[in-house]
Amino acid sequence: MRLEPGQVAVVTGAASGIGLAMARRFAAEGLKVVLADVEEGALHKAAGELAAQGAQVLARTVDVSERDSVISLADAAYEAFGAVHVLCNNAGVGSGAEGRMWQHEPNDWQWAFSVNVWGVFHGIQAFVPRMIEAGGPGHVVNTSSGDGGIAPLPTASVYAVTKAAVVTMTESLYAHLRAEGAAVGASVLFPGPHMLRTGLWESHRNRPERFAKQRPRRTPYRSLDQYEAAMKQAGHEVDFTPVEEVAEHVVDGIRADRFWMLPASEHSDRQIRARSQSMLDRSNPAYLESFILD
Repeated sequence: MRLEPGQVAVVTGAASGIGLAMARRFAAEGLKVVLADVEEGALHKAAGELAAQGAQVLARTVDVSERDSVISLADAAYEAFGAVHVLCNNAGVGSGAEGRMWQHEPNDWQWAFSVNVWGVFHGIQAFVPRMIEAGGPGHVVNTSSGDGGIAPLPTASVYAVTKAAVVTMTESLYAHLRAEGAAVGASVLFPGPHMLRTGLWESHRNRPERFAKQRPRRTPYRSLDQYEAAMKQAGHEVDFTPVEEVAEHVVDGIRADRFWMLPASEHSDRQIRARSQSMLDRSNPAYLESFILD
């Protein structure tokens, strides 16, 4: 798909991190941008920044776990700009790194699924039929993660399970769009190949009361800064991928109609090969035994 000035891009989770980087990159291409996020203050700050740089911006406070909230987002986008050409279902939360998977509270699972899985589906259902009906080119990008989308991450099992679901949902979407003969493409994004400086580690700041924890959080690191400091103290350097590189990868992927938005990485390739070979051999997943699960 060609990206052209005047087209419209919708990005969820757009107030910070990857989402904001994508919004900035689309605006640099001359696209009108619709920013959606649950964090109202950060959202309006991001929208103001882009507007000051000359972008046409619509900002909406949205809880992607609520279908009506996402439908309202779609209504507002079409009312303001008359079309949507790019949809990035990017909003996500980190939940599930506090022990064995059976030790997590049901609310840990429900919150993660409501945002990371249902949020993606709500975006698809709210926007894709209208994008198809418009008849023009379009593209949907769903954000997954190497932690679950490529190979399971047992140390963050809840999060990993939701991101694996996003991959299968996007594969299904791709097949259905092709069956419809639609001019709308689909991609699954694996940010990386290294860690990213995003607000995912502090997702709990936006955790709604209906999914509140019943026990205190028990995790060794309450922020990315704490994790990085602990790694450095242990003699390990932490590599980070700039979110701007992820946004550039997304733009390139849309232009190339590339389904797998997966940056080149020997580490990822080893994970993919190990998992695939285990399946082909019908052998037990030895690649999971390297994880420290104390």
